[in-house]
Amino acid sequence: MPLKDALPVIDDRRYSDIVAEIRTRIARYTPEWKPEWNDLNDSDPGVILAQTFAWLSEMMLFRMARVPQLNYVKFLELIGVELMPAQPARADVSFVLDAAWPGAMVIVPPRTQVSAASDDGPPLVFETERALTAVACQLRCVQSYDAAVYRDVSGANAAAPGGPGFFPFGEAPRDDGALVLGFAFPATYPTPAQMPALNLDLAFWAQDEPKQGRIVQCAPATRAYASARLQWEGWDGSDWQRIDALNDETLAFTRSGHIVLRVGAGLGLQRAYLGEYDAIDPLTRQPRDGLFWLRARLVRTQYERAPLLAAVRTNTVPALQAQSVQREILGGTSGARNQVFQVENTPILQGSLVIAIDEGTAASARNWSIVEDLFGAGPADEQLAVNWTSGEVRAGDGEHGQVPVANANNPDTNVIALEYRYGGGKRGNVGPGAIRNLLSAVDGIDGGKTSNLFEASGGRDEERLEEAQVRARKMLRARERAVSADDFELLAQQAGNVKRAKALPLANPHFPGVSVPGAVTVIVVPDSDSPNPLPSDGLLRTVCAYLDARRLLTTELFVVAPRYVLVEIDAQVVVKDNADPAQVKQDVERALAAYLHPLKGGDDGLGWPFGGPLRYSKIVQRVFGVFGVDSVPRLVLAVDGERQPECRDVPIDALAAHALVYSTGHQVEVLTAREFEEMP
Repeated sequence: MPLKDALPVIDDRRYSDIVAEIRTRIARYTPEWKPEWNDLNDSDPGVILAQTFAWLSEMMLFRMARVPQLNYVKFLELIGVELMPAQPARADVSFVLDAAWPGAMVIVPPRTQVSAASDDGPPLVFETERALTAVACQLRCVQSYDAAVYRDVSGANAAAPGGPGFFPFGEAPRDDGALVLGFAFPATYPTPAQMPALNLDLAFWAQDEPKQGRIVQCAPATRAYASARLQWEGWDGSDWQRIDALNDETLAFTRSGHIVLRVGAGLGLQRAYLGEYDAIDPLTRQPRDGLFWLRARLVRTQYERAPLLAAVRTNTVPALQAQSVQREILGGTSGARNQVFQVENTPILQGSLVIAIDEGTAASARNWSIVEDLFGAGPADEQLAVNWTSGEVRAGDGEHGQVPVANANNPDTNVIALEYRYGGGKRGNVGPGAIRNLLSAVDGIDGGKTSNLFEASGGRDEERLEEAQVRARKMLRARERAVSADDFELLAQQAGNVKRAKALPLANPHFPGVSVPGAVTVIVVPDSDSPNPLPSDGLLRTVCAYLDARRLLTTELFVVAPRYVLVEIDAQVVVKDNADPAQVKQDVERALAAYLHPLKGGDDGLGWPFGGPLRYSKIVQRVFGVFGVDSVPRLVLAVDGERQPECRDVPIDALAAHALVYSTGHQVEVLTAREFEEMP
């Protein structure tokens, strides 16, 4: 028998229901009082007593109805299920030197704060994750050299984001092809005869094309090797001189990352005109100065596909949507069991909290370990359990975790949070150019020109209780092991900012339509406000690494981005006489957009099913569900720009297997009954 059939029936009566029931029972249980209670008005003493008992009964029923939910929450605590904390967004932030700064470079320290405006609260604060050496020289020209012809791609580089990108070595890379970069100092800076010695940090963004269906194969952690070997060089006026690359995170421009170049003083790099960069500007017909040139030359290439770059920038550093706090006093220890301390700012970033307790028994305060819970702690373990969301810090009881003793010399301030960072949430996923303000003043940096070229991503709100309940049921079956399709989907959602996941057994994306034993493909959809959310390369790799540690040894695992099908609806709607046509139009468009949303659409509101067909009748029902709609004379579906016959369902799997639908806008014509009758 299903357990749901054995669930107790919870009394859901309210105050008005109980009062009405009492009134109906008066004649049966107290017939001798019937003459006095003919009208049963609210001023009657008996009715007042009935209302009082009804109010008390409603309170009791309300409390009893919450007992099952309380038991469920306690069970989640028992099996170790906590709400997943909020995750911070990340972005690459670019800085510009002040025009009046006399030096050639400025050190931007780590944890430098910048901010973006927010529509629903205080400004969002981002902190740089490492130090940056910002240089005065500016990138003025970008050229692609395919070992035969120079092509100026500066326009494509400046058009990012949303631009077509550019091929750094041409569409068919060959040995001795090169990406050539021209640098110049601002007009206010005394241009040197030779390029000064500096470490140049260049940020590269790989163009994520094709975005849909991007594939990452999961394998044990091994060193990644580039498909080509690059040699960086600088032009000294007569020949190219070798330059050392201190690191290359891009794997020869095949993925986004940073490259740091060390330009030595002894190289003698000279200004010159090179390739398509001439002494006369072709647009203004004005003379222009020569540039200092650096290039990445292909020594040997074995690219499977020509690399495609979206942009290259200088003076750029990764930043995290978080704020740092140091030496915050949490209170004092009392020597009691289960002492609780409260961190002021929340949510706390996992792993960032450091707490020291001075018990007066040593020369200095000791750092206590931070753990998720104290169930595994012994009586002598100096451990503290932290709730990352609420900021509550709990000490042990002498059996599970040591009890911090009181310090008579410092009774109120001997517990100190030496350092922690707080922040996170979807609101940190700001758009391009939103990070504009420099909060931490840095000498030599122009605070009004801070910017982020691409949108911030990765921010996620705290998990809701309903989502944790669903995850708990799957987690008990999975037990941190990826065996069934449900296991892969659950673990993929735990790995990162993944809202939905779909596991396809026996599916290898390189062999579509063929059952491959041992292969599993996982489609991941990130939590995003975009109409067609697409995971970044970093998110795919994160999910891959998480699943790879939990899969069976014989499983060949792939993590891929979803494929999307664009759906547009052309509808004609006739409204009722008492309806506002403008309001009906907005409501219909809103209803269609919600129904066709990959994360919030579908019949259940949990997202469009993977590969689910477009049911014509259900779409019409959504339109009729809008208040004020009288009839729908015309409704035509357009799928990927192709109009479909009316009154026909459209199978999505025929266009792209396991695809999702999305929409960006619909054409809704709203007419009154008279306007419709007068139409030819």
